[in-house]
Amino acid sequence: MSNIDIAQAAQLEPIGVIADRLGIPAEALEPYGRHKAKVSLEFARSIRDRPRGHLVLVTAVSPTPAGEGKTTTTVGLGDALNRVGARAAICLREPALGPVFGMKGGAAGGGYAQVVPMEDINLHFTGDFAANGVATNLLAALIDNHIHHGNALGIDVRRVTWRRVLDVNDRALRDVVAGLGGPGNGYPRESGFDIVVASEVMAIFCLATDLADLKARLGEIVIGHTRERQPVRARDLDAHGAMAALLRDALAPNLVQTLEHTPAFVHGGPFANIAHGCNSYLATDTALHLADYVVTEAGFGSDLGAEKFVDILCRSTGLRPSAAVIVATVRAMKYHGGVEVADLATEDVAALRRGAVNPRRHIEIVHGVLGLPVVVAINHRAEDTDAEVAALQEEAAAAGVTAVVARHFAEGGRGAEELAREVVRLCEEPSEPALTYPDDATLWDKMRAIATRIYGASDVTASSAVRAQIRRLQEEGYGGYPVCVAKTQYSFSTDPRLRGAPTGHVVDIREVRLAAGARFVVMICGDIMTMPGLPAVPAANTIDVTDDGRIVGLF
Repeated sequence: MSNIDIAQAAQLEPIGVIADRLGIPAEALEPYGRHKAKVSLEFARSIRDRPRGHLVLVTAVSPTPAGEGKTTTTVGLGDALNRVGARAAICLREPALGPVFGMKGGAAGGGYAQVVPMEDINLHFTGDFAANGVATNLLAALIDNHIHHGNALGIDVRRVTWRRVLDVNDRALRDVVAGLGGPGNGYPRESGFDIVVASEVMAIFCLATDLADLKARLGEIVIGHTRERQPVRARDLDAHGAMAALLRDALAPNLVQTLEHTPAFVHGGPFANIAHGCNSYLATDTALHLADYVVTEAGFGSDLGAEKFVDILCRSTGLRPSAAVIVATVRAMKYHGGVEVADLATEDVAALRRGAVNPRRHIEIVHGVLGLPVVVAINHRAEDTDAEVAALQEEAAAAGVTAVVARHFAEGGRGAEELAREVVRLCEEPSEPALTYPDDATLWDKMRAIATRIYGASDVTASSAVRAQIRRLQEEGYGGYPVCVAKTQYSFSTDPRLRGAPTGHVVDIREVRLAAGARFVVMICGDIMTMPGLPAVPAANTIDVTDDGRIVGLF
């Protein structure tokens, strides 16, 4: 059975039953049909005095074309924790339509470790992404409208940095000219589109602690500069109130369930290779006040997701993971050991041992740099041989951590019970999460710390124009912000072809963007795009709906 076949065959419980397991009263729910609901912000605020449970962070080795199953492992671990007697919930990002219709496909887990209703979650869900997109584009429209009607703020049309967004991969919109067609259509200027999950509004949405914080952060957005090089903010355009109004209902966390009826908060969704890659703070914080264990994921490998989870989300909100899980597969290790995708099903222990440099680097990042107790979860596949699994466990042991085989894809929570027991044990170990760099380091030194301590690079470089921009941001008072790196997820370097654990490379900063409302500075490195394109054969070509309304081919 395909993933969608398994999901559509599942017997879901009414969302009120799932909420009741966490002690969420019916009056705190805003149902979206029978199987999904939003949890009111009032209720989330009312439980903040309760103690928090243990936060478990799921990250992974460097991604490969075969996929490692980080979301699937998050779901399977949540189910397994409940099976071994722990009171658990999970928190995931909402899937973006770009990857759903592009190369990756759906992002609600897989096999017998999924969140459901899978089709709803992967498509429009509760409309959160649409709200984020409209809020972003409203600000863009207000900017151009202000300029058209006299430009009282003196905005320099050459220095407007705010871009429109779309939740579809569309390379033709990366660079556009807006305002063509004569005076009635405004001033012509160069601009472009980003994908919704790369937008600053999405980052703000996921970092905001409440509605007031959301509105304040939206007001802090810098949309461009005047002719005198003074920043112009969204609040200068009186835009932040309307933007907050558009996002008010979306800000409430979404509640769904897994195939085994574990409560699942699925809310927010910034990419980790071009944004900060964490689900919303509000969803995670709410879950932590309701469950003893909350399992959440950070996007892609630990060099992107886990680093940003700790250095951006935890730094700004006070969240602290008790333990971390690094997801690895036998296939991934062979790929990082030099085996091509077509040959990954063939046993190759030597290649696996060569590729084990990759998980060792991730272990060093999560445990050595970020200070978290770690277990490696071997996401089992049917073609894995006993010799390969044993070799991967030996390599993990040599790095000082336990590697546990997890079969949740095929067996659901039952297949991840050993992993769950190890996670419970790790959560009881004393630990002190650490940051990659101090708050008072300069922006340049923060970037260098990430490059050298996380990516294994020897140094960072940038053009004179980019260096000048970084110095200007430092001088304007943004030096205390954390750094959010946008780079390829496929390598520790900025070259996706460099597998394993390259060292000594140089990370070049191509572009810098200020996200004043999100309160971080984005450093764009390598050829990464904030508006992806579709592949030659996009997943959209296989998605369809039958005459009776059943969606097929989704994932």
